Amino acid sequence: MKIGIVTPAPPRSLYGNRITALRWAKILKSLGHRVSVMQTYGSEPYDLLVALHARRSYPAVRQFSREHPKQSLIVALTGTDLYRDLPRSRKAQRSLELATRIVTLQPKALEALKPEWREKTRVIHQSARSQGKRGITARSGRGVRSFDVCVAGHLRPVKDPFRAALAARRLPPSSRIRILHLGAAMTQAMAARARSEMKANPRYYWLGEKPPGQIWRILRQSKLCVLSSRVEGGANILSEAIVAGTPVIASRIPGSVGILGEDYPGYFTVGRTDELAALLGRAESDFGFLAALRTRCRKLRPLFAPAREKAAWHNLLAELCASQRS
Repeated sequence: MKIGIVTPAPPRSLYGNRITALRWAKILKSLGHRVSVMQTYGSEPYDLLVALHARRSYPAVRQFSREHPKQSLIVALTGTDLYRDLPRSRKAQRSLELATRIVTLQPKALEALKPEWREKTRVIHQSARSQGKRGITARSGRGVRSFDVCVAGHLRPVKDPFRAALAARRLPPSSRIRILHLGAAMTQAMAARARSEMKANPRYYWLGEKPPGQIWRILRQSKLCVLSSRVEGGANILSEAIVAGTPVIASRIPGSVGILGEDYPGYFTVGRTDELAALLGRAESDFGFLAALRTRCRKLRPLFAPAREKAAWHNLLAELCASQRS
């Protein structure tokens, strides 16, 4: 099968949609298909088109459905699709109407969809692969006893990237917590703010963009991972943290609740620095609480096995082929 994947994120960009497109391309190639990743669609005759982002990829969705009406079309929903665009964007809504199938990254996303859209929606969790257990030195002086908290995500407003740093400022002097922030600054203003925060906040270390293997090792040796996003469709860092065995504290947003569960004990309200600070302090001082977070995350680990994600894509493509033959 010849498959095209459209993502609005430009080549070599750091945005999650581009990373997801490349991951899916690798999976689909491993299933024996020919796959191309592109930013715009140019009338190529694909057997299947996968479009990430219902609103921003609408031109590709519309063109492909017009020029190849008998071919299958998958629309993969992002967090901004689900929780910002769908209620008010006719383009996003029309993309879902035209889609043969819809893909979401966590089951709670179904609650944001109309019944007729839910019927053709399939949930595919983003997998993560273990890359070993050895820790590394992220910064000189790591011989001191510290309680390291990893924040992995590019510096963008939607990620609320400095929430953990602000929470760390409120911890008592006796706290050993350090915030290790991994991710590129998407603007000069964000970079300037990160450098300024490091100067003012001795608990905050912005380590910048790192290769995947190094991100994994820092995540693996951290005591906690914090996801403070305002909007997520299903953050890959959650699956990576869970597979790494690192418990998570997250903002209570649908994209995280859909993965961690409604009753997960490690949530704070979006933007509430005081709540996050309290959770960080509790995780550091209360071993039972930290162990409870770890146990909950460990139980979720099977969801993110690479073989499971590959099987989900295999089953979806087989379903589409069967429907075309019928």
